[in-house]
Amino acid sequence: MLKTEQIHITLKPRSRGFHLITEEIINQIPELKEFSKGLVNIFVLHTSCSLSISENADPTVRADLETYFSETVPENSNLYLHKYEGLDDMTSHIKNVMIGSSLNIPVSKGKLNLGTWQGIYLCEHRNQSHSRKLVITVIGE
Repeated sequence: MLKTEQIHITLKPRSRGFHLITEEIINQIPELKEFSKGLVNIFVLHTSCSLSISENADPTVRADLETYFSETVPENSNLYLHKYEGLDDMTSHIKNVMIGSSLNIPVSKGKLNLGTWQGIYLCEHRNQSHSRKLVITVIGE
């Protein structure tokens, strides 16, 4: 029989960049151990940050991703009308659309079934640190 758990968590504020948050998420969903198989959906309740899965071992990957997105979507452009909260306002929304607001991860034997070198990233696009709220939904057996 399928069961469902939904957890709301708040991540601590982080500086601009790509941050590995796998353990922080796992530590806040002890209910995961009750699922032999299923699916976790992680959804961020903000439009100026993103969620992604990528390399979990070498921190230079996270630095390179920040460099790439900063150069691809530059803040010093006159293209944007939406600048109510600063130069990083519209660029943060663009990066959110490019990367995404949610992840789906399989659950196997009470654990997230991530690959050996995979980790969950919070991609913070704002220049000023913000706490971020997530909704985590686990569905399975």
